[in-house]
Amino acid sequence: MPMRWLAEYAWLPDHAEPTPDVVVETDGGRITAVTPLTAGPPTAGVEVLGDAVRLPGLTLPGLANAHSHAFHRALRGRTQGGRGDFWTWRDVMYEVAGRLDPDSYLALARAAYAEMAQAGVTCVGEFHYLHHGPDGTPYDDPNAMSAALVEAAAHAGIRLTLLDACYLTSAVDGAPLAGPQRRFGDGDALRWAERAGAFTPDDDHVRVGAAIHSVRAVPAEQLATVAGWADLRGVPLHVHLSEQPAENDACRAVHGCTPTRLLADHGVLGRHTTAVHATHPTSADVTLLGESRTGVCLCPTTERDLADGIGPARRMAEAGSPLSLGSDSHAVVDLFEEARAVELDERLRTRRRGHFTPADLLTAATTAGHAALGWGDAGQLAVGMRADLVTVRLDTARTAGVPPGGAFFAATAADVAQVVVDGRVVVRDGRHLTVDVPVEVRAAVEEVTG
Repeated sequence: MPMRWLAEYAWLPDHAEPTPDVVVETDGGRITAVTPLTAGPPTAGVEVLGDAVRLPGLTLPGLANAHSHAFHRALRGRTQGGRGDFWTWRDVMYEVAGRLDPDSYLALARAAYAEMAQAGVTCVGEFHYLHHGPDGTPYDDPNAMSAALVEAAAHAGIRLTLLDACYLTSAVDGAPLAGPQRRFGDGDALRWAERAGAFTPDDDHVRVGAAIHSVRAVPAEQLATVAGWADLRGVPLHVHLSEQPAENDACRAVHGCTPTRLLADHGVLGRHTTAVHATHPTSADVTLLGESRTGVCLCPTTERDLADGIGPARRMAEAGSPLSLGSDSHAVVDLFEEARAVELDERLRTRRRGHFTPADLLTAATTAGHAALGWGDAGQLAVGMRADLVTVRLDTARTAGVPPGGAFFAATAADVAQVVVDGRVVVRDGRHLTVDVPVEVRAAVEEVTG
């Protein structure tokens, strides 16, 4: 159905600041026209557009959450208060992972994805490795857990890139999977490829990509199998990389090189690959990532929650790596927070200001994120792109008096008023139209945490 939307302000491609009074026309889930009405005061042209739906505030392209583990939503508030590190947190995470089945995962992911929709996310990349039953036995449908995620995204009204993760060993030295990890594994990369390749959902809202969990989880001699599977299909390939110094140390001890060098030597890096975190790269690693145009997905709220460290975001961007954003463990689901944290964390690391412009942060949250997930036709308010419109209020306690271009340094997910995905309204007045998010999150979390 053709629609016309009148945005009080809209952030158009290649503009350093938002543009006032923009009419966006949509039809068939695509943007068919984008027309700035005037350079004058906001809403100056509204009287000639009585049939247009007004969008008071700042309208952005849909946000892309390029790195998600949906089941981690059950951990929020349960792991933040104590001591420990990534490895002690992981033990708690494994406890939740061991309790999920296709039905409970559907309920939890549906709630988590609906929360993302309310936060302005129109596409999510799910880094998925909960493949089998708790003891490692495949379900009757070996991709039942994948199907649950696809259904969850459909219910939430957002697009999904299912990044099916190969996870075969528990350490760089090839130690076998044990305990809750057993449900992650397929035995070897060829059997992973057979299972992953058999999952071909016929849904417009989903695409299937690949993931290498980490150099801890896929033996060096099997990395090329996963990379080749993704390359043959022309789909995204994601990999956790150098999240922890211990990972780097173990890789050097076993292989005599960094994880980045290992991935480069086995053909993993490239334009369709995204390295998640890349918190502890060497200078040579940064060069390898940049020269291969490998993307980097930063997840600042998770990286600081787990005391992982602060990665060299500016150096990686300057080297040639496109930056995208993810909420990862969902300690917070707020792409505005993730975006400004890229700049603010860089200030902490360097003790200097002004590393990324607001337009740079917008690109990371939109265009680059969608591209990293294989949706090159989304993430811009431009003709031919998917009709994703995210409108942020500029009259809340947080945003009142803020210039529209300063939204990434002031707004939060709570300021999102309306979300349109592929031309369909999914969120109105800050509420999801089909999912009661607080009620469903609470029920789904209680189901898996006891």
